[in-house]
Amino acid sequence: MAAQSSSTTFTNPPNYTFTSHRLNRTLNVSTKQPIVLVACGSFNPITYHHLRMFEMANDFVRQNTNFEIVGSYLSPVSDQYKKPGLVRAHHRVKICTLATEQESSGLMVDSWEAFLNYQRTAVVLDHFDYEINTVLGGVSTRDGEHRDVRIMLLAGSDLISTMSEPGVWSHNDLDRILGRYGTFVIERTGSSMDQATDSLARWRDNIYPIPQLIQNDVSSTKVRLFFRRGLSVQYLIPAAVIEYIKQNNLYLEDGSGPEKDKGKDKESGDAETSLRDSGSLQS
Repeated sequence: MAAQSSSTTFTNPPNYTFTSHRLNRTLNVSTKQPIVLVACGSFNPITYHHLRMFEMANDFVRQNTNFEIVGSYLSPVSDQYKKPGLVRAHHRVKICTLATEQESSGLMVDSWEAFLNYQRTAVVLDHFDYEINTVLGGVSTRDGEHRDVRIMLLAGSDLISTMSEPGVWSHNDLDRILGRYGTFVIERTGSSMDQATDSLARWRDNIYPIPQLIQNDVSSTKVRLFFRRGLSVQYLIPAAVIEYIKQNNLYLEDGSGPEKDKGKDKESGDAETSLRDSGSLQS
């Protein structure tokens, strides 16, 4: 099934339905700008740190901006990402859904990206913009006034660092991500936000750094290592996710080895492919 916006045609996976059951369709404060947060990554597996990023963003938005968050989404990458150790998309979508439904009252999972060929981050944000503003018609104030929703990327600071590196991201994609949409960036140990944003000065007003007041270096990579070594991951990832992983015998092998065909048939200059997972959310 193909869906079309003013500039992009979207092909949906079979039996795809956009998830919107937790999308707030009415603004609480009519003077604020409605936004939706989107985090792209492998979530291989999802951890409590992934969930905490949305809580940090919620606090920051509420205390420092004139935005109102009306929805928040996880968008797991496609199997075509071809990262070693990446379990199949249906498993990752399932564990993300288990985590969000049991641990969050507002977070949702969108499977569109997961069940297609590799999609660039800019295209994923275009997809959310189409589904929320064109298909659903945006949101309304309590007085019935229509408002379009601004889609914004939620990412880690190391992703922003890669955006300032020549040849990693296309200029057109950067202009769509940072110019049209904007991003909230969770600062992480070892990544310099100042240096990164200096190179992205033209979009500085659309980049919102969020300090991580309690440092958390839990990553999916470390969780997978714990599984392989038979160590406990209790309190690192949700209990329902642990149970699902054990029931399906996931992450018992390291998945290391040559990444055959990685990047093959993908756009020239789109090294975003190899950086997106670790850059947007810890992998």
